[in-house]
Amino acid sequence: MQELGERVAGEVPGLLRYALLLTRDREAAEDLVQDTVVRALERADQFRGEASVATWLHRIMFTRFVDGTRRTAPELRAEEELVDAVEAAWRDDAYTVAAEVVIERAEQREELRDALLRLPVAYRTAVVLHDVEGLTARAVAEVQGVSLAASKQRIRRGREMLVSALARGAERRAALTGVPLNCWQARSRIDDYLAGELGTRERTRLEAHLAGCPTCPALYAGIVGVTAALGGLRDPDSVVPPRLAGRVREALGASGAHRPGVGGTA
Repeated sequence: MQELGERVAGEVPGLLRYALLLTRDREAAEDLVQDTVVRALERADQFRGEASVATWLHRIMFTRFVDGTRRTAPELRAEEELVDAVEAAWRDDAYTVAAEVVIERAEQREELRDALLRLPVAYRTAVVLHDVEGLTARAVAEVQGVSLAASKQRIRRGREMLVSALARGAERRAALTGVPLNCWQARSRIDDYLAGELGTRERTRLEAHLAGCPTCPALYAGIVGVTAALGGLRDPDSVVPPRLAGRVREALGASGAHRPGVGGTA
């Protein structure tokens, strides 16, 4: 058990890289890594050594992430349409990209990460596991629970989508010339902005982005509107039903605790 624990600890940097590209958020990524490590140690007796520790851990993380973020039908359809569109483009003999633009953007970490994050999860993670973490196509298949042929197809299509996303990046950037922050940086700061927790400089940069970006203002307005609607669900006049109030008082009495006001407003 101690030896396995040491091997698991040695895989944490790679797990964190992988988690960041799954969740798009540092805190959520760290939570996912912790959850994966805990789950792995709880199931240490299930590790038979048939796959590497890295493959085993990535499979646990991938499963935990997918289980926690079930996709809705519209989102799945949108992803399928994206995959089909890119596949159709690559099958067209006339389709090409400006290689110098793709390579230049790929060599810039933020640009590459931005493009990766716009790939559907199954394809994004296949590319990351294979080309970043160095797992074989067979190991990627084990992580994702698919056949070797499907794994190879996801790696191929993921690379195609990534190249196309990087090629289109010039158009996206042109629309944001002079606008501070990229869209993901701006969107990831909205919660802190609404909570009044951004410093003056970051607040100013976010407001400038919202003023100049063609896509983020609508998303920001949507968050504000939905948050306000959710707040409306909190009814200050809600009354605890007598039956429930009695059960709560009984439970509190059994524990020796006393909470005045049970039976009034919630």
